[in-house]
Amino acid sequence: MMPGTAPSFSPASSSSALPAGDNGNGSFRNGRPQRSLGFLEILMKRKESFIQLFVMTGILFLSLRSLGQKHRMHELSDVNSNLREERESLSFRMGSIKSALLREAALDPSGVLSSHLRRFFQMPSSSDH
Repeated sequence: MMPGTAPSFSPASSSSALPAGDNGNGSFRNGRPQRSLGFLEILMKRKESFIQLFVMTGILFLSLRSLGQKHRMHELSDVNSNLREERESLSFRMGSIKSALLREAALDPSGVLSSHLRRFFQMPSSSDH
């Protein structure tokens, strides 16, 4: 550079200090500055994709809930069958205890114990076991 002359900048020397595609004034597209899109603008631009995502997510959650309910129904049916078996076992046991008590009461010559047991079991007095 010579004294008394103004320095000149060439485009090649000034662009080497800036990142590629950046003129120092922000990104430009077609001579206008490009701004980043906000979430809502992206959503509106790709709304079909977002709707499809939400629908598929809803279907997934409904499927998972249905699967959980299916397993719960199987567990409850198992519990129901176990409770029925236990009820039948208890009914048989109560019947055998009842008939054993009535047999022992029938051995009593006074019949007082037998009448008390019949009243307790609400049986008619005419039936003898």
